[in-house]
Amino acid sequence: MDVKNLLNRLFPDGHDIAFDGVYFDGSGRVYGAEVAVIGTIDNTPIGIELAFRMAGAVLEVVRRHPGRPILLLVDTQGQRLSHRDELLGINGYMAHLAKCIDLARRNGHRVLGLVYGQAVSGGFLATSLLADRCYALPDAEIRVMNLPAMARVTKIPLERLTELSASSPVFAPGVENYRRMGAIAGLWDGDLATCLAEALAAPVEGDPRRELGEERGGRLLARKVAERVRRDAV
Repeated sequence: MDVKNLLNRLFPDGHDIAFDGVYFDGSGRVYGAEVAVIGTIDNTPIGIELAFRMAGAVLEVVRRHPGRPILLLVDTQGQRLSHRDELLGINGYMAHLAKCIDLARRNGHRVLGLVYGQAVSGGFLATSLLADRCYALPDAEIRVMNLPAMARVTKIPLERLTELSASSPVFAPGVENYRRMGAIAGLWDGDLATCLAEALAAPVEGDPRRELGEERGGRLLARKVAERVRRDAV
């Protein structure tokens, strides 16, 4: 979906969003609530400069607008894969961005993620997957690692991974698979302003992703294993 059309549908009361290349931020109004907005366009990779800028935008909201909700609009092909970024420590920049989002949550900011384009790898893991709740549009694309790359890392033959992906959402890309695993709380369609308002008003109590994954048949053991680890650690 075109991001400007998306913003108009999310914020019927108007918005003040400034675009600078592939990056944008600002604020929007939905049913009387003011929401900070941070996002990217054009499936852009997140390099060190963009990660640092996004982190700064989160800290600016915390500093200047205590308690204001933050909406992360996600359209990224992941962290930028360049020798320069690796040498400059992109892992540290991505970790800094993740910690800033966590800081906002700990200081009373409701943080929501909405995948409207692509969400891939570290660009997804360090942003909207750290939000209180992450949502997606039905036609979004989500994957942490494609099957050929997964085969290279795990040394499991691609044919075997392809076979597993047919029955297990853990191995398969796609919005519906991530919804089944509980990573995506729900899909937004139709009246997007109402979807946003309801998400802002919903109570946030802990992390329900393991429970959702079990209920939806996407992650059948995560909750049980986590509970066993906590019990045995006492």
